[in-house]
Amino acid sequence: MKKTLGVAVSFVLAASCIFAGGASDGASKKVLNKDKPFVFFNRQPSDPVSGSIDMDSMNWNDKTYYVGFDAAGGGAVQGKLIVDYLAKADISKLDRNGDGTIGYVLCIGDVGHNDSKARTEGIRKALGTWNGSTNPGEAKEGSAVVGGKTYKVVELEGKAMTGTDGSTWNANAATDAMTGWATKFNTQIDMVVSNNDGMAMGCLQASNFPAGVPIFGYDANADAIEAIGKGQLTGTVSQNVDAQAAGTLQVLRNLLDGLTGADVYKKGISEADQYGNKISAPVDYVSTTKALLAANSGVNSSNWKQYTAGNRDAGIKQSNAPEKKVLLTIYNSADNFLSSSYLPALQYYAPLLNIKLTVVQGDGQNESSCLDKFTNLNNYDAYAVNMVKTNSGKDYTDKLKY
Repeated sequence: MKKTLGVAVSFVLAASCIFAGGASDGASKKVLNKDKPFVFFNRQPSDPVSGSIDMDSMNWNDKTYYVGFDAAGGGAVQGKLIVDYLAKADISKLDRNGDGTIGYVLCIGDVGHNDSKARTEGIRKALGTWNGSTNPGEAKEGSAVVGGKTYKVVELEGKAMTGTDGSTWNANAATDAMTGWATKFNTQIDMVVSNNDGMAMGCLQASNFPAGVPIFGYDANADAIEAIGKGQLTGTVSQNVDAQAAGTLQVLRNLLDGLTGADVYKKGISEADQYGNKISAPVDYVSTTKALLAANSGVNSSNWKQYTAGNRDAGIKQSNAPEKKVLLTIYNSADNFLSSSYLPALQYYAPLLNIKLTVVQGDGQNESSCLDKFTNLNNYDAYAVNMVKTNSGKDYTDKLKY
């Protein structure tokens, strides 16, 4: 009897321990996928036609944010970079056929992408060719000051660079377009402008690219910075990729650490976090769209060395935060900016913030190429999403409901 009682008591004690452990380790730590931190980055959820922000996706839960850069401000920076160049240019060299008109061609990334729209608008407004639309072929005659005198400006042609596989911002499509433009317009082309560096570098690959014609890109990719140093590319715009990548991870870190309110978008960003980290570049928060936006800066022959590869943000150091797992999607494995600039930055800062990244990449054409890899969601503490299409936010949040 005593033996039986001892066994019974031991069983009860063991069961109590198991139950207590389950309550402590299970119930208190169990977080449903729908309640986990969620950050959209690089592609802001929005309507591809109107550009209006998809606030249903942004309000998926109270831990949903967007991290990117000031797209409208970036377009203005690129426009200023161009007009500042023109103001100091020698018209006898710039106006290749001497017709008194500055003709340019424009590489458009994606007619349905907010960033592409903002850059096209910034370019056209700066050159006076803005006609209220960012669509190809919808520019009016403009003007610009060159060497103290005003000259007519004409957009000879603007074209969306879509690859044969349907992918946008396509560098190979830009090479083909530039080949055709150089033949079609010949010496009428006085300048080439692109919505990103990948397409600008694609233009430079055209065998008949007119030597000496100024060409402007956007993104400050490593190869573009090198091209500026060699005198091949005239200028680009840095959207502070390190601030964006570190910002994406910092917001996730803050949410995973249980921060709420303003601390989510301030700690480690505009003020030091509990680990002593703080992003050096300016990042503004827009409360109406729950967006953190990095500032932009123009890059040309006078300052390109400041933007050479390897200059990481010294404000982000190793923290002792508990390790967390994050599933992150990239819309296109072939995207030059994301693959050569953004992803390396993420991979640099993630270990410093003790975030273990699992990165899946799409084909830039089909949303399913990312969605089909947005799986095993229970295995992760948070998610970061870069969509193929800007109106696909719901496709991702819907997968987190169950």
